Amino acid sequence: MLKPRLIGTIALVLFIFVAINAYIGWNGWLYLSALISLDNPLPYAFAVAIISISYIIGRLLQPVAPLRKIGRVFKLIGSYWLAVMEYAVLLLPPADLIYWLLTKLDIPASTALLAVGSAVAVIMLAILLRGSWNAWSPVVRTYSITIAKPAGTRTSLRIGMASDIHLGTIVGKRHLARLAKAMEHMKPDLILLPGDVIDDDIAPYLDDNMSEVMKRLQAPLGVYAVLGNHEYYGGHIARFIAEMDAVGIRVLLDESVKIDDGFYIIGRKDLSAKRSDPEGRQSVKELVAALDASLPLIMMDHQPSDLEQASLQGIDLSLSGHTHRGQMMPNHLFTRRLFELDWGFLKKGQLHAIVSSGFGTWGPPLRIGSRAEIIQLNVEFRP
Repeated sequence: MLKPRLIGTIALVLFIFVAINAYIGWNGWLYLSALISLDNPLPYAFAVAIISISYIIGRLLQPVAPLRKIGRVFKLIGSYWLAVMEYAVLLLPPADLIYWLLTKLDIPASTALLAVGSAVAVIMLAILLRGSWNAWSPVVRTYSITIAKPAGTRTSLRIGMASDIHLGTIVGKRHLARLAKAMEHMKPDLILLPGDVIDDDIAPYLDDNMSEVMKRLQAPLGVYAVLGNHEYYGGHIARFIAEMDAVGIRVLLDESVKIDDGFYIIGRKDLSAKRSDPEGRQSVKELVAALDASLPLIMMDHQPSDLEQASLQGIDLSLSGHTHRGQMMPNHLFTRRLFELDWGFLKKGQLHAIVSSGFGTWGPPLRIGSRAEIIQLNVEFRP
């Protein structure tokens, strides 16, 4: 039974959602009526209502195999609409104020409405186009660090890293092929995938046979992944691990592996494991307890929420994602407050921490103020 507080929260969220979409719809009606002389508001209102809930419709249809393709169309439309909602909330209030000021200057209302509405439409279109380009055109960012430890006979290491791929109904084989091509060009010694490889449901990965592209991710020292929050949201952990194992990618579940007899890769379960995994997840202290700390310790932890403990427990390199750097500005203002490091590089004692903005997207396939990225990490070992 739902608690009254939870019911109140749900009701408030629904009210805000409906109010925002009504506000956007009303502004759109005024502009379109001035532009093309619309008369009947009912078809328009119905279209706005369907579009506003199309993401939810898509998610509901996605598990139903015969309707999965239709669900993808709705989810794609709804994903873009989420971006429209965010930027409409930022653009429309000042636009309405400018319209009101123009009418006070004796400019005809229809002229003011067309001018201001067209300006908002152009800005919104520019955001969608540029955001799509940022999302589908990944950049390779290079970091070079030195770890003051020996690594057996190895003096250097090149790591290719891609977090938050979010393979699913929107991010698919075409974008995954860009990652595979970049890794083939980079020729890393080791490939690491710190979580959110899939976007909740594993069905699109299976239906589209994405494994035929995924198996192109190869490196001499292996390919390793950890679970992110979205793998836990989907709930297909065992199947996901089996699919990764089938293409040569080992998923580390609060475990470590010694590589080339010279350094450790530690894979930590996502923070979601505290709620979703009966076994929970280990602390950083527990993860390193049995390891030889004289060798380099490299840890993948999907969410960069435990950097202090990573530093205190002797981790030399921490690799994370999750934040997407807010994905669409000004969301980065929130991720900056939530995490000590929400993107980029931080040196904390002996710890080198790197947080990626991610390769894929969640929700809108857009990035504003961030780019889809792949990390090339050049590591030198100097005792």
